[in-house]
Amino acid sequence: MERVTSVLVNPARVECLIGHEKITLETGIFAKQAHGSVLVRYGDTVVLVAAVSGGTIPGRDFFPLQVEYRERTYAAGKFPGGFIKRETRPSTKETLTSRMIDRPTRPLFPVDYFNEVQIHATVLSADKENDPDILAMIGASAALHVSDIPFLKPYGAVRLGRVNGQLVVLPTSTQMEESDLDLIVAGTKDAVCMIEGFAREIPENEMGDAILEAHRQCGLMIEAIEQLRTEAGLPPKVIAAASPIGPLAEELYQKYGKEFRERYLIKGKKDRNTKLDELKDEVKKAYVPEGVAEPKHTAGDVSAAFGTLRERIFREITLSGTRIDGRGPKDIRNVECDVAVLPRTHGSAVFQRGETQGLVVATLGTIADEQKIDGLFDEYSKKFMLDYNFPPYSVGECKPIRAPGRREIGHGMLAERSLKAVIPPASRFPYTVRLVSEILESNGSSSMASVCGGTLALMDAGVPIKRPVAGISVGLVMDKEAFTLLTDIQGDEDHYGDMDFKVAGTQKGVTGIQLDIKIDGVTEPIYRGALEQAKEARLSILKTMLATLSAPRKDISPFAPRMLTTKISPEKIGLLIGPGGKNIRALQEETGAKIEVEDDGTVSIAGLDSAGVEEAKRRVEALCAEIKVGAVYEGKVISIKEFGAFIEIAPGRDGLCHISELDSGYVGRVDDVVQIGDKVQVKVIAIDDQGRVKLSRKALLPPPPPGESGNAGPGDRGDRGDRGPPRDDRGPPRDDRGDRGGHRGGDRGGHRGGGDRGGYRRDRD
Repeated sequence: MERVTSVLVNPARVECLIGHEKITLETGIFAKQAHGSVLVRYGDTVVLVAAVSGGTIPGRDFFPLQVEYRERTYAAGKFPGGFIKRETRPSTKETLTSRMIDRPTRPLFPVDYFNEVQIHATVLSADKENDPDILAMIGASAALHVSDIPFLKPYGAVRLGRVNGQLVVLPTSTQMEESDLDLIVAGTKDAVCMIEGFAREIPENEMGDAILEAHRQCGLMIEAIEQLRTEAGLPPKVIAAASPIGPLAEELYQKYGKEFRERYLIKGKKDRNTKLDELKDEVKKAYVPEGVAEPKHTAGDVSAAFGTLRERIFREITLSGTRIDGRGPKDIRNVECDVAVLPRTHGSAVFQRGETQGLVVATLGTIADEQKIDGLFDEYSKKFMLDYNFPPYSVGECKPIRAPGRREIGHGMLAERSLKAVIPPASRFPYTVRLVSEILESNGSSSMASVCGGTLALMDAGVPIKRPVAGISVGLVMDKEAFTLLTDIQGDEDHYGDMDFKVAGTQKGVTGIQLDIKIDGVTEPIYRGALEQAKEARLSILKTMLATLSAPRKDISPFAPRMLTTKISPEKIGLLIGPGGKNIRALQEETGAKIEVEDDGTVSIAGLDSAGVEEAKRRVEALCAEIKVGAVYEGKVISIKEFGAFIEIAPGRDGLCHISELDSGYVGRVDDVVQIGDKVQVKVIAIDDQGRVKLSRKALLPPPPPGESGNAGPGDRGDRGDRGPPRDDRGPPRDDRGDRGGHRGGDRGGHRGGGDRGGYRRDRD
């Protein structure tokens, strides 16, 4: 096709009420040299999307669509994190959103359009409540529709949440925190063309209802996009019909179709492809003979025709009721599982389904291992993550090994979010958990193998998951009159089929769902049928998985850190840390445990020695405990005065045990009962309004037997002789001299009293 050029677009603006706000589309104002550009606004979130197309390159046989979604941190009034204060490589969120825009867009181009197309979506303003990813999808559809790029039809896109059982259209980030559903759907007027959703075990029928409502909302946005083109003064789009199948492909079908079918029905991917490659070489020799200066056909022509032949034969076989490996439409390939396959990892599992094999390894860590996520929204931490690796040897190829690409990032996030619904909360299992899925062999749906293997690895690591999760992919082959749904698709069924519908979930319901198609959409009977077919397969796979390991292990690996958590008052954080980190550093050195404190008062304690971790927890709780009247402590005598002993009942916390409270009998001297360094049990008998603690040892002792005086106390005092003049002649009563006792300082670590300023002092009034 000829190169697309910019068209004259009148400035235009349309509005449409979606959810809780109006969505606004504008064109003809920004990026006017692009072939199509639209500014999308919802609330105070604004995204600019521009689309351009390149020229024709002879010999190209694929469609090079490039989608780039970028979040500028200035949109949220922030600086980029890190040493370099500018945006560099795309974040995970940007990569996933780029993929999400690509998936509904790519199938809506003519099958014979091979010009390069680029879609650039830039977030210009972000209000931190309305996610810009959906606006970017809508903008991509609108920008292509107002351009002269041959885009077949516009699509709409929407996110649905569910709060208290009610569906919410384009929910805010605040609403999403309470939602048990995060469903994104893109669709044309007639059919759904993309689904991505994650849920907390939602039944299939409810998920189908949500998809249906989301598709209805997409229709409202399509009307706005079509109105925008009209308001911009552009005529209705006219797109040329696709080129018919080339005569060479038809000739190969007539000449080699029967032999191709026989070779295509060979079981085993490797053997099948070997026989088909041999046939392809024979065809090339026949149609591109050596020594001919100007052959009628080129090697490229033969390869393209042979690919068309392969797709045609595949679809004929599948629509006839069988599959290329002999299975029926609902049959699952053989499933095998194993756990604890690696000796020093915290958890490991192998999941094999047919010719797809995934090794998944679990690692348990502490709060320091959490992943910090920064972007347009407020920074947050992730305690669960899953990474997916797809080395080229898994499909028998020899290719350079580079950093994870978009596919690896997307498959890893799909598996991660499908499992996230069953990960226990930090209050029950405080560990940071990382799964890594190594795909060792692949012939279809390795992302769902990662879900199944991930479940087994979690259970092998002793993670108390809510319920096991399994996943399966359902394919589709359809013609004008009929369609066939295929459970557990393999490579060719994915490549030459019309749909890849991945569904993950528990026995109770769906946790993850993703739909990719190669046609312009699927209708309600197809996606509801796929959901039910996936459920049947998922339950079958779960039985095999649970036969291997029926429940999470009771104990974690001896090579994993022991970790406990406790909660202290946020006001006590300073006391735990101490001046310059003195207290927490001493605790770590003395117990060998690592102690980390969060702003809300959550204290995480980890170490390889269980006894050290338990001791650290006990000491943290003792240090930060609220001293209560009636509580009993084992304390240490730290100071002795003539009027009593100061006893440390918690690190940095002490109280006074008055001489009268040291023993059940009379005490003449404090050091007759206790010495500095002694450990004694005491009871808190009072806490005054200044926080000063009064202790009693006597309250924990049995009373002396009748007639015994204890320590030469005031029992039977005997004859004491002449006791002097009456008390009235001895001056004012002792009560007039004020209170001799009392603490000053409370939590300040000591008492300020009379004498050496370590205890009580008389009232000087």
